Amino acid sequence: MDDIRDLSRWPIIVAPMAGGPSTPELVVAAAQAGALGFLAAGYQTAAAMNAEIAAVRTASDAAFGVNVFVPQASTADPAKVAAYVAALEPDARRLQTPAGQPVWDDDSWDAKIESLLADPPALVSFTFGCPPADVAAAFRDRGTFVAVTVTSPDEAAAAVGAGANCLCAQGFEAGAHRGTFANDERPGQDYGLLALIGEIGQVTEVPVIAAGGIAGPAAVAAVLAAGATAAQLGTAFLRCPQSGARQAHKDALADPRFTTTAITRAFTGRRARGLVNQFMIDHPGAPPAYPEIHNATRPLRAAAAAAGDPDRLNLWAGQAFRAACDHAAGEIIERLIPGTKRN
Repeated sequence: MDDIRDLSRWPIIVAPMAGGPSTPELVVAAAQAGALGFLAAGYQTAAAMNAEIAAVRTASDAAFGVNVFVPQASTADPAKVAAYVAALEPDARRLQTPAGQPVWDDDSWDAKIESLLADPPALVSFTFGCPPADVAAAFRDRGTFVAVTVTSPDEAAAAVGAGANCLCAQGFEAGAHRGTFANDERPGQDYGLLALIGEIGQVTEVPVIAAGGIAGPAAVAAVLAAGATAAQLGTAFLRCPQSGARQAHKDALADPRFTTTAITRAFTGRRARGLVNQFMIDHPGAPPAYPEIHNATRPLRAAAAAAGDPDRLNLWAGQAFRAACDHAAGEIIERLIPGTKRN
């Protein structure tokens, strides 16, 4: 297996995209093109995660990463959650399926950590918070690089203090969930990517993976010039054949009807960037309740996907979504490589 400690060997990273888009085929294709790919353990059982890891290892001996969601204690207001679930009734009738139960869960945290420590990949990354220091130390002791997604300089300092070997700096341009440690409405928490890279450089010297709105070689060059060690792209790969994104999601990224992205809590109770569709417009007041709202809307999203209804599906996408194409992952990576050539 490749030595992950020199992260600069992989200036292009294919982001973990939970809920289906990240597949073993995408990770293997990334490795074959000289990039580093991630599996997304979020929303999976430990057994499903292990099956994907085994599939990657069967097809390739190249380095890859696994991303895990860090569970947070619930701060949901039960009355607000109940009112929001009641407001989903028109969508439920349209989709002919009831909403799910708005329950909290820890996304099988203990089982996933136990499995990953038993046979660790080259890199494990964490989103929605820091892993406990003893968990980070256990992975480092096994030779695994530990990365933490951060969205502010304060989070960067906390992550390094908890034992992170590197940071994934997520700008507000990024698609899907904001990786903030807290699920709140604090003002000033949305940094643009280039500014965030610079601010993080003031508090730590650990390697930084840049994520958010990167779609072409010029953007790759820009984040590397700003001080990042690698550029991480997610939306750019959503439409490729190796992506497991739902077809309605892939189609929407190229549909001229969808013109912009916005950050919303409507689908999960956590702030996330996606294409503005009717569901987002209809539900502007979702409470900060994750994963309760995620679990409530899960059946609705599944029914929307089955029906090919993009207006009730979470169409996660970064601000540079129009650059996403349906070329093979290797071709996309090849197009990005010129941006990694440092003068």
